[in-house]
Amino acid sequence: MDSFRFYSWHWFGLMPLLFALLWFFSQRTQRPASLYSSILELKALPVTLMLRVSRLLPYFFATGLCLMVVGLARPQAGKSESRIRGQGIAIELVLDVSGSMEALDFQLNDKEVSRLEAVKHVVSEFIAGSRRSGLAGRSNDLVGLVSFCGFADSKCPLTLDHGALVEIVKNLEVPKAIRDRRGRVINQDTLQEELATAIGDGVTLGVDRLKDTKAKSKVLILLTDGDNNAGVIDPREAAAIANELGIKLYAIGIGRNGTVPFPQEDEFGRRVLVGAQFRVDEPLLKEMSESTGASYFHASDAVGLAKVYAKIDSMEKSEFEESQFSQYTELFRWFSGAGLAIVFGVYVMKETRFRSLP
Repeated sequence: MDSFRFYSWHWFGLMPLLFALLWFFSQRTQRPASLYSSILELKALPVTLMLRVSRLLPYFFATGLCLMVVGLARPQAGKSESRIRGQGIAIELVLDVSGSMEALDFQLNDKEVSRLEAVKHVVSEFIAGSRRSGLAGRSNDLVGLVSFCGFADSKCPLTLDHGALVEIVKNLEVPKAIRDRRGRVINQDTLQEELATAIGDGVTLGVDRLKDTKAKSKVLILLTDGDNNAGVIDPREAAAIANELGIKLYAIGIGRNGTVPFPQEDEFGRRVLVGAQFRVDEPLLKEMSESTGASYFHASDAVGLAKVYAKIDSMEKSEFEESQFSQYTELFRWFSGAGLAIVFGVYVMKETRFRSLP
């Protein structure tokens, strides 16, 4: 909210003293420059422009001093400081970026896209809000991001800077093959491990990011399209840890079970579509979520996924208080400078054009 304030307003206490001094000096009896027996004839003389200006000099002088006092009070323009009370929770998004997330069984705007592209689109709307999808956004919530495939990686800490978080979500990618100049894959030994799905490790890292936050309500939203086939921590153990720490784990399974179109690279590095078999371990995900008092959802398309996030969007919120501060622009130089210029100008005119004798 735009506002105007005086940071050192106590300087206005000089104003009464200033006006008192100006009144005192204006009432002093000045000694006449020349003695005349009568000035009646002088009163009949016309009033010139310079005479009118000379009568205004004391008022100009007083205005200059007032402007200098206003400058001392440090006028500032900017956005006002405020404390906002509202509702909010801490949410950790745990997203699957394993190889199966490249399956092309989702659609966005009548265009066939990968599971990951659909997830990034809906998750971004969940964070920022979308009327079309019925998502209000989580503007008052701390939201963090963990991605996982064969290993887990913390992409963004819990933050209120949702614009930056959305950009991170949009840049998520499935691990790719790295080729040399001859087209040979140079990360073949680690690629298969990276393309696997370590659900337990992802959830554990998400729980670790949530456990130290002071929010009264902590939620972890796990999204995956596969079953656990990598990592060192069992998903059920990860869910048990979340439950012990009072963290609700909402699990979302996406995609169709069975054969789905999947892009692959042939020996020449060309992209081709093949049929691939994938399975979502729904019993595991349901067990994990229910063990923490939360729910499991399944979405087979982008519309269904948006509805799932809309349901989660309506869950309970806890009170929070947030301070907002803004840097103000100092305006003292404009007031002080103008006041000083006026006072100096009055002094110069009194010592030159309007100087009186004796």
